[in-house]
Amino acid sequence: MTAAFGSRRYAELTTAEIDTALSRDSILVLPTGAIEPHGPHLPLATDLIVAEAVSAAVVERGAAAGHDVWLLPALGYTKSDEHAALPGTMWLRPSTLFETIVDIGASISGTPARRLLFLNAHGGNSALIEVAARELRRRFDLQTFFTSGPGRAGPTERGLGIHAGWAETSMMLHLRPNLVQMDKAVAAVADAVADSTHVGFTKAVKFGWLSTDFAESGVIGDPTGADATIGAELFEERVGALLDALADIATFDPGRVRR
Repeated sequence: MTAAFGSRRYAELTTAEIDTALSRDSILVLPTGAIEPHGPHLPLATDLIVAEAVSAAVVERGAAAGHDVWLLPALGYTKSDEHAALPGTMWLRPSTLFETIVDIGASISGTPARRLLFLNAHGGNSALIEVAARELRRRFDLQTFFTSGPGRAGPTERGLGIHAGWAETSMMLHLRPNLVQMDKAVAAVADAVADSTHVGFTKAVKFGWLSTDFAESGVIGDPTGADATIGAELFEERVGALLDALADIATFDPGRVRR
């Protein structure tokens, strides 16, 4: 089926083509980003730009390699209330985003496709999407998958390049350098979190937080050492890892214990 359609964008199909283009083995890729502050140096659409760019590359290269993969229009307005104190934030209530995802799943269930990959670039979405993915599995018999990133911390971030730091800024210098203002980039490393023994983003005890808990700018990381070459490497690593995963996603079945 992949050779019959030049475009791999779901929204460019006609209604008459849906049943021909898609099958139960088709993988629909849904980019999820955000519209929210990323310090004084990055645009509000940073997460959306990254999610769309990575997803488009995965779909284009995956289709060229013979995978039955399709790009859905991205979700830009998502769960960003942790940044709500800062100007420019656009966010949905968790219940609104959850129901939006459920409605999208219901719509997908009306097509032949049964595999959905959430390709997320905004950490604030992660927990909610994981819950929604199980909801879609239960209610619509969809095979749902979820991946999130970039998540690598830079050399000066003490493992905490959480938001608008080294990785995101490097990625944007690669993807959209015209939107990056490096002269305004300022480090805001979450030292108190790094110094805590038991409480942290990835430690034994998690905590509720707002981006302004760490710095007035909302930055959590150190973007000052960001570099476009690093951004290109991070982008290719992310795309390459997902391309490697497509074969598994296309055939994955968790299996059952048969008695």
